[in-house]
Amino acid sequence: MRLAAGHQQPHDPHAIDTPGALPLRGFGRLPIRNVSPVVEGGRLPAYAVVDEEFPVTANIFREGHDMVGASVVLTSPRGKRVVTDMHQVEPAGLDIWQARVHAFCEGDWLMHIEAWSDTWGTWHHNAQARLAAGVDIELVCAEGRALLDDAADRAAEAGRPQAVETIGRATEALDPSRPAADLLAEVVHDPQLAAVMARDGRRELVTASQPTPLQVEGRRALYGSWYEFFPRSQGARQREDGSWISGTFRSSYDRLEAAAAMGFDVVYLPPIHPIGRAFRKGPNNTLTPGPFDPGSPWAIGSAEGGHDAIHPDLGSFEDFDAFVAHAHQLGLEVALDLALQVSPDHPWVRSHPEWFTTRIDGTIAYAENPPKKYQDIYPVNFDNDPEGIYQEVLRLLEFWISHGVHIFRVDNPHTKPVNFWAWLMEQMHRRHPEVIFLAEAFTRPEMMQALAKVGFQQGYSYFVWRTEKWELEEYLTEVSQQTSAWYRPNFFTNTPDINPYYLQDGNPAGFAIRAVLASMMSPNWGMYSGFELCEHEALPGREEYLDSERFQYRPRDWKAQPNIIELITRLNWIRRDHPALQQLRDVTIHPTDHDKVMCFSKKAGDDVVIVVVSLDPISGADAHLDLDLSALGLEPGSTFELHDELTGEDTTWGPNDWVQLWPAQPARILTLRR
Repeated sequence: MRLAAGHQQPHDPHAIDTPGALPLRGFGRLPIRNVSPVVEGGRLPAYAVVDEEFPVTANIFREGHDMVGASVVLTSPRGKRVVTDMHQVEPAGLDIWQARVHAFCEGDWLMHIEAWSDTWGTWHHNAQARLAAGVDIELVCAEGRALLDDAADRAAEAGRPQAVETIGRATEALDPSRPAADLLAEVVHDPQLAAVMARDGRRELVTASQPTPLQVEGRRALYGSWYEFFPRSQGARQREDGSWISGTFRSSYDRLEAAAAMGFDVVYLPPIHPIGRAFRKGPNNTLTPGPFDPGSPWAIGSAEGGHDAIHPDLGSFEDFDAFVAHAHQLGLEVALDLALQVSPDHPWVRSHPEWFTTRIDGTIAYAENPPKKYQDIYPVNFDNDPEGIYQEVLRLLEFWISHGVHIFRVDNPHTKPVNFWAWLMEQMHRRHPEVIFLAEAFTRPEMMQALAKVGFQQGYSYFVWRTEKWELEEYLTEVSQQTSAWYRPNFFTNTPDINPYYLQDGNPAGFAIRAVLASMMSPNWGMYSGFELCEHEALPGREEYLDSERFQYRPRDWKAQPNIIELITRLNWIRRDHPALQQLRDVTIHPTDHDKVMCFSKKAGDDVVIVVVSLDPISGADAHLDLDLSALGLEPGSTFELHDELTGEDTTWGPNDWVQLWPAQPARILTLRR
């Protein structure tokens, strides 16, 4: 949790300090209820990135018939107030108020809502009825002039001469001897006056909600394209005697350059540390490795060192630093794996045996995920010497940050205590707020959400298993609306551990469909190398790769066919060109009449992108679309010009249109021309 003790509630010049404004049994003078976004009752921060627009809602009401106004107030780390007026959402009887807000800098912000008795709004409401009916015209004018005089004083004090002039014209026009129609037209229905009075009019009974924390981070926390590869496979070759010459950081430059050319922003490396020999796994996770099998990189630690060492086959620290520098020159960030587990050969096993779980027979417990067994890995027991373990993990992070690494993909964080992650994320936030953590947690929803709430900027998602239209629409709604205040999903299409059933027939159209969905649905998406080559061979009946790179070298022919490299490159560049695809929250799902055709749009300001995807990689599909034009920022019934970012074609659509898709062209990505 980001403590807000240093923040002071700034004085509002509109506020009237009365005992009646103080909360009583949870209600202030004007009740403000169900504020959103608020995480864990305000004990933990909601999350946003710089200039990310997000909605704030609340139920706000009062007794009687007088009008209410409300604003969202964001208070920056330096105490600057950013005030955004809220509007009432229809139907008005539900008392739902909303505003879209954004924060202009990184840091720990506060957010609260202020509600007030809107004296000008109340007068305005009553004046319309009374003037139209010719009732109490002198009294209406007198009350209005008093409110205008008060607002003029406030505008003059604030140094706003144009507002004073606007109010003066209204005061002069508000003459009871004039026809009621003129009074309505020149005062009551004057939009310029309405804007001035919204700012300078008297606000009575100002009531504030409880301030809650808002953590604002850099844009890389929300938006990025990830590419995963194993350096040891890049340039690896086998000798005649069966031994291997490993790929290195130096021989991986070509893969860095290929990732940059495909438009990726982040390259993620599995563990680069020494690998243990005890219980080393062979090909396909067998227990009988050959003499030249490299073992799993996640079995960390050997005589050469542990988590703060580099596998000697990959190169030196000088080589690693040059690798990171080359990535930065290409516009790439390097993400490293943080896997808090060890090989039986890890130095910790000798120096800190208390950090592990000892069975009754005296052996150390290895990792298991039945029916899978990982005899080559010892999990760390965080309940044994937590202070020592916590400080060691913090030391390791500081060490790799000093080598230019600012992104960490965390292996299996759901198998470690949440309160440990809360502590670690707090330390990192204070020391290195630019550092990003991706949680590799394919687990129960509550745990995934908890990890996000305590500070993981991104999390692996259920996308890889969502293939039906209803599943995809339901999940997109969940991540873009229900959990977006704290959980930012990263839609990986595949991982070294997961070879989805959907892709196991090797049909390139299936790979194209999944790439389009992942890259367009989520501002963060990723793929494990080989996906672009449509690699698909699986262990029988398993969502696992045959001859998995986790256990052996896998040099590849990057010019092999089929491949979807051109499509992936185009998708990443479309994402870079369109802010709508770099945000998570402003998404609309549009109905189609085919259960294999999905349509959704994303919007950021004037930038609108419509995506239509066939979910059938075997057969063609056509569908009629029912587009919500208001969500696109268009007038009802209008026609509009679209540009297809995949084909380069221009087209004209209306609210009900028709698309035809086929395996060779399974998607349309359409941008609105203004």
